[in-house]
Amino acid sequence: MTRRRPEAGGVALAALAAAGLASGGLLHALGLSRPGDGAWAGTTVCLLIPLTVSVVRTLLYRDLGVDAIALLAMAGALGLGEYLAAAVIALMLAGGNALETLAQGRARRELELLIDRAPKAANRMIRDRIERVTVDQVQVGDVLLVRAGELIPTDGVVTSAEAIVDESALSGEPLPVTHLTGGEVKGGCTNAGEAFEIAATTPAARSAYAGLVRLVREAESNQAPFVRMADRYAAAFLPATLVLATLAWAVSGDAHRAVAVLVVATPCPLILAAPIAFVAGVSRAARAGVLVKGGSVIEALGRARTVLFDKTGTLTLGSPEVQNVVALDGLPAEDVLRLAASLDQLSSHGMAAALVREAAERNLELSVPTEVREHAGAGITGLVDDVPVAVGSAGFVAGAGHRGATIGAIPGQAHVAVGVAGRMVGTIVLSDRLRDDATSLVPSLRRAGIRYVALATGDIEVSAQEIGRAAGVDRVYARQSPEAKLELVCALRERPGLGPVVMVGDGVNDAPALAAADVGIALGSSGATVASEAADAVIAVDRIDRVAEAVAIGRRSIQIAEQSVVAGLALSAAGMCAAALGYLPPVAGAVTQEVIDVAVILNALRALGR
Repeated sequence: MTRRRPEAGGVALAALAAAGLASGGLLHALGLSRPGDGAWAGTTVCLLIPLTVSVVRTLLYRDLGVDAIALLAMAGALGLGEYLAAAVIALMLAGGNALETLAQGRARRELELLIDRAPKAANRMIRDRIERVTVDQVQVGDVLLVRAGELIPTDGVVTSAEAIVDESALSGEPLPVTHLTGGEVKGGCTNAGEAFEIAATTPAARSAYAGLVRLVREAESNQAPFVRMADRYAAAFLPATLVLATLAWAVSGDAHRAVAVLVVATPCPLILAAPIAFVAGVSRAARAGVLVKGGSVIEALGRARTVLFDKTGTLTLGSPEVQNVVALDGLPAEDVLRLAASLDQLSSHGMAAALVREAAERNLELSVPTEVREHAGAGITGLVDDVPVAVGSAGFVAGAGHRGATIGAIPGQAHVAVGVAGRMVGTIVLSDRLRDDATSLVPSLRRAGIRYVALATGDIEVSAQEIGRAAGVDRVYARQSPEAKLELVCALRERPGLGPVVMVGDGVNDAPALAAADVGIALGSSGATVASEAADAVIAVDRIDRVAEAVAIGRRSIQIAEQSVVAGLALSAAGMCAAALGYLPPVAGAVTQEVIDVAVILNALRALGR
């Protein structure tokens, strides 16, 4: 990430510099030389003030960057009466800083959506009545009622017979989890079944969801500093410039030669080349469906060596798909699916939608059910072709009067039991599967220069390893909490040769790791707004292979930026030598520098293409 730096100018300063340079030139054309010089001098002074503040602040960071050369050149030209040269430098500096603000101005990541989703109220049970209170009033030991569809106010222990909970906000896993009496549930998760009661075990301020908010805040404030390409080159270029300018003055006795050297050395190739190449990279990425929040992200992508993926909704589709239909009582599997999908047409549950999709793909003709009753999170009953049908958990279907055997549960899969006319006729097996475009993702990342690709998920080891093998990643990290994912990002960054680190995710539980990574990429197509807010880039299309394309765009942008910088500095060095020998006065040096700048800009714009 870019360390937040004071900018010497913005769009307003660039406009002011352009207006001052133009007005001074107009006044000179009208024969008003003194007012024209005054306009140029005034423009320079207006830029010198914020520039001086910026340089002083960078010195406080013990960091002498490219702006110091521009400061010396402008001050020297102003002191020797070279007002036009000073104004030209002021314009280029202001324009360069405005471009850098555009290229490296990382969009501030907001926490409002994350905070807004946090539970705000609770239903506290007091004897024979229910009291609506704010979450701040909840005390440890309070008995709370969580209605269907409500957020769990804080961490607690289930006191009802069972609780069916959507834990995707914290774990990222799409399938609801059933907790029996005594099971622990986390604040911020959603009741996906019927109302249940819990006994609070923590205040809301210390719940799992509140901890997630804190993690995002801390991760954003503790990201590793990112050094501008321009400043890396300036570390060598600045001392060489000062030595040459001093020698030119000492040998010739003419201070104008020293100023001319500084004018030609004003690092416009450094100030312009990298930002323009990275802005072009941002535009190129947008055409590929990747919305990047600033040029610094493009640069970090180009230098990345590790990519860490979340599983559910990132490498996988994130929604259950029918894997198998197991017939148990002589009824053909196609009929089991047809009857179940016919009934599930009237359900809004995610697994019901998966059954209906599968039936459509198999061209099964569905019937319109009647007398339908849905029990949230448990199952649905009704008549299909005047035959009683029940679809849901094995316990629910058995409770609806359908008897028979079921198949054993397998980790990472969801089983939907189907009962027809009093018999348990089948089980429909659902699971999440790898995205079609994820199979070629790892080879594409290797070609783009990535050395290490890993999978980090809150899912169990069996499911995680299966997806990891299918995707071809180097390592799988299973059962990763949001805290563990964050720590993993930081640990990988510290390992030699593995930084910078890119984190790719789509859920609220990925937000801390996305914020902490050198580059966080969110899949915006999944609708995970909080993850998108915490990320540096958002993939707006439903394609995970765009991660590799984004890295390749970053790599190409860096190559073009470095070519532009090296070529520009080489030309500047030749001009500096000519100025030191007296062949280029300050104004001619400024014009020479402008020609170099145009060449640098044209080359940097190549980053727009493939």
